[in-house]
Amino acid sequence: MIRLSQVTLRRGAKALLEQADLSIHAGERIGLIGANGSGKSSLFAMLRDELHADKGDVELPAQWRIAHVAQETPALERPAVEYAIDGDAALRAVEENLRNAEAANDGARMAELHGDLADADVYTARPRAESLLLGLGFKVHELEKPVSTFSGGWRMRLNLAQALMCRSDLLLLDEPTNHLDLDAIIWLEDWLRRYPGTLIVISHDRDFLDGVVKTIVHIDQRKLRRYTGDYSSFETQRAQAVVLAAAQIDKQARERAHLQSFIDRFRAKATKARQAQSRMKMLAKMEDLAPLHVAAPFSFEFRDPERSPDPLLVLEDVEAGYPDKRVLSGVKLSLRADERIGLLGVNGAGKSTLVKTIAGVLPVLGGAATFNKGLEIGYFAQHQVEMLRDDESPLWHLRRMAPQAREQDLRNYLGSFAFPGDMATDAVGNFSGGEKARLALSLIVWQRPNLLLLDEPTNHLDLETREALAVALAQFEGTLVLVSHDRHLLRATTEKLLIVANNTLAEFDGDLDDYRDWLLKRDAAPKAAKAPQSVKRPAPAPKAKVTNKKPIEARIKRLEEIMNRLGSQKSTIEARLADPAVYQDAEALKALLQDQAYVIREIEQVESEWLAKQAELER
Repeated sequence: MIRLSQVTLRRGAKALLEQADLSIHAGERIGLIGANGSGKSSLFAMLRDELHADKGDVELPAQWRIAHVAQETPALERPAVEYAIDGDAALRAVEENLRNAEAANDGARMAELHGDLADADVYTARPRAESLLLGLGFKVHELEKPVSTFSGGWRMRLNLAQALMCRSDLLLLDEPTNHLDLDAIIWLEDWLRRYPGTLIVISHDRDFLDGVVKTIVHIDQRKLRRYTGDYSSFETQRAQAVVLAAAQIDKQARERAHLQSFIDRFRAKATKARQAQSRMKMLAKMEDLAPLHVAAPFSFEFRDPERSPDPLLVLEDVEAGYPDKRVLSGVKLSLRADERIGLLGVNGAGKSTLVKTIAGVLPVLGGAATFNKGLEIGYFAQHQVEMLRDDESPLWHLRRMAPQAREQDLRNYLGSFAFPGDMATDAVGNFSGGEKARLALSLIVWQRPNLLLLDEPTNHLDLETREALAVALAQFEGTLVLVSHDRHLLRATTEKLLIVANNTLAEFDGDLDDYRDWLLKRDAAPKAAKAPQSVKRPAPAPKAKVTNKKPIEARIKRLEEIMNRLGSQKSTIEARLADPAVYQDAEALKALLQDQAYVIREIEQVESEWLAKQAELER
C-alpha cells in the first residue's frame, strides 16, 4: 500500500501540505482533486521520488513499477508506434540485453533472453501499441510517421500511450484528458476501467472521474481528505458539509430560488426527448448542489441579451472550410432563439470549422447563409487566450471594448470575474492559463451576446471555475452552440446534440450515454466504423421488436415503487440530519452522509432506467 504519514511539503515559502496523512491500498482507483496550486502535481512528484517531503514519511512498495505521462517529447525521427512500445521498459531492457548477447556471440545467454522475451509478451507488443494509438485518435497511416512530425497536443497523446503501454503497478495520470477529444476520452475511460493496478488521476473532468475512480482525495486546507465514492458522491458530501459549516443560509436560498425559477421555465417547455430529460436531471442536481456553488471562490452570470431575433441565422446547403480544402458540405442549420446545441464529432471532423463559419471568421464557400439583423455573437475559440495581449492588463482589454464606460464600473465588472484591485491592472502575461481563460470569458460576457459560440471553453479551467461556467450557461437566456469534451457541461447546458461526421452535419437522436455506447460499439466493430448520415441512438436489444408491453409496464411499476421507497429513505435521512444532536457524534454523522450519498446515487440510477423504459414503451 501507499502510506503518507504526517507529511509536510513546501514549495518556497508556500506550504502545500502540513502533517497530512493518507493510505491507499493496492488496486484502488483514486481521483486527486484540489484548487490550482494546492499541490496535486507536487504530490505526484513525491510518489515518483522526484520531490521529497520536508517532514514525515512517504512509503511505497519497493518493487512497484510506476508509470506516468512525460511532459516533454523530444523531436525524434522514431516511428510513433515504436515510441509507444518504448513505454514497456521491461521489454526494451530484454531486447537491449539480447542485442548485447548477440554481439558477444553468447549462445547460452541468447537462449535465456529469448525465453525472457516470450515472458515479456514481445509478440503482442506491437498490436497492443497500435490498439492504444488508434484508441487515442491516431489514424492507421500515422503509426509509422516520425514523432517529430506531430504537433504538441498529439505528442502528449504519444506520451500517454507510452504510460498506458507500461505494465505498471501504479499509474499516475495528471490531466490526461487535456489534449483529447470526447471520443478519445470515452475510449480512455473504458481502458482505465480494465486497468488492474493502482490508479491515481488528477482531472478537472467530473464525468471522467465518475467513470474511472471509486475514491476521491481532496487537498483541502493543506490536508489530504479522503471521500468514498466517485466525484458526484464527493460533491454531495461536500455540499452537506458546507451547509453545516457555512453561515450563508439566506444566500443559499437565493441561489436555489434563482436556479429553481430557471428549472421551472425549462420544465414547462421540455419535450420527452432524451437529451431534454437528461438536462432536466442535471439541472435538478445542480439545484441540490447550490450550497457548494455559493461557497465556491468564483461565480458569475451572463447578462440578458438586449434583443433576440428568431431565427438568428439559417444555413442552407452550406459548404464550409478553406479555399484549398472543403471540410463540410450540404450543411443545413437554423438557429432559433433560446436553442441550446452541443456539437459532437472526432477531432478533425469539422466542428471548429463549422463554429468559425457561423462566427463569420471563415467565409461561406457555397450555399446560402442568412444572418438576421440584430444578431450579436459571442465567440470563444479554442485558442482564445492566445489572442490576449500579454503586455497589457484586464482593464486595458475591457476599456478597448467600452471606451465610454467609467473606470470604476469596469473595475467592478472585472472584480466580479475575480480580477480585483491590482490584479485588474497587472500584465496578462503574469496570469495562469485558467486566469487568462476567465478573462477571455469576461470579455465575451460584456458584449451581451444573443448567440454564444463556445469551442472548448473549459481548457485550463479548474473544477470550481468549470462549475461556475456551467451554472452561468444553464441560466443564459440566449442561444448556445457548444463544442466541449466536458460531458458535465454538455449535459447541464445543451438540449439538442448534432454530430459532425462524413463531411456534413446531422442530428444525433439520443443523449451522451447513447453517444458513448455508439462509440464503443463502433470501435468494437471496425468494419462498421463509418458514421451513418443520420445517426440514431443504438438499437435497444437483440430482440428488437417488442410485441408484449406487459413486461415493460410491470418493470415501470416496480421502478416507481423503488423510487417511492428510496424517496422515503432520503426524507428520513434528511430529517435526521436536521437534528442538531447528530452533529455531536462524528461517526454517526459520517455514516448518515454516506447513506445519503448512496440513496441519491440509487435514485439517479433508478430514474435513468425508468426514463429508458418509458422510451421503450413509447416505441
